[in-house]
Amino acid sequence: MSASGETAAAIAARLSAAGLRPRVEEHTQFTTVEAEVPDTLSADSWREVLDAVAVADRFGLLATSLHGRTLWAVVRKTVPTTGDVGGPGYQR
Repeated sequence: MSASGETAAAIAARLSAAGLRPRVEEHTQFTTVEAEVPDTLSADSWREVLDAVAVADRFGLLATSLHGRTLWAVVRKTVPTTGDVGGPGYQR
């Protein structure tokens, strides 16, 4: 398992321990973790959930009136080297 996969699995395990049902999905350049967040989540559970996703490269909460609240986290698979930061057109 890749480092990003291990990090995503750890996030998912912590979200499960907080009572959520996470979904992990592998992509080419990153791994995502998503979980529906119930309205009844306690303040202590929120702290656990936020601590869990804090190790991700990006995370957020999507809230809509139609679909409720979805917590998401993204863990990148690779860190760009100095020459790759700007993309192929910006390499030295």
